Amino acid sequence: MVTIAERLTSAYSRVEIAQQNCQLKHPLTILAVSKTKPLEMIENAYQAGHRQFGESYVQEAVEKVQALKHYRDIEWHFIGPIQSNKSRLVAENFSWVQSVDREKLARRLNEQRPNNLMPLNILIQVNISHDENKSGCTLADVDSLAAFIDSCRQLNLRGLMTITENTPDKAKQFEYFQQMRACFDRLKHQYPQVDTLSMGMSGDLETAVSAGSTMVRIGTDIFGKRQ
Repeated sequence: MVTIAERLTSAYSRVEIAQQNCQLKHPLTILAVSKTKPLEMIENAYQAGHRQFGESYVQEAVEKVQALKHYRDIEWHFIGPIQSNKSRLVAENFSWVQSVDREKLARRLNEQRPNNLMPLNILIQVNISHDENKSGCTLADVDSLAAFIDSCRQLNLRGLMTITENTPDKAKQFEYFQQMRACFDRLKHQYPQVDTLSMGMSGDLETAVSAGSTMVRIGTDIFGKRQ
């Protein structure tokens, strides 16, 4: 049976090869997407040296954060949609939120982030492929939303996130990712703290890396298919 440690090594190697193939040298973070996976698997990944984990379902995620709070160096990212009545739980338990797509949500997270915690790191989610089944704002909305987030004392604007259309057309995917990269570069010039472009998953990470992703979200390759 393949262990989590072996799966992680394989994922690291896959990302490294992707970077080598397009001769990119900037740092690239792997976010281990642990949604629906048991605590034991997360602990196995932690023991293998991994520290960044992504969750999508608020109640399940908070239970995991609380159960593993003795691992003080875990960096928890919330990457799913957030209902208004669940925003406080996210604000109180996570280091990052990658799925902010509207001012109302950003305002709630800012107001609900405890003052004794560091500002919440925020990525703006962009629906770059205009997929009605996916969350995210439009590219046209990014500038105004970024300006609002930057004005919030308890939020720290860090960049952009996207989930592209599920298509076998790699050229189309690359075009979407390039649009995200252009928006990211523009944002970096305006806000010096912006440093994260989260795009690419198990099925399309090579394309995302070639377009300039700085963070890929890998679930299946590390933890196996969801039950």
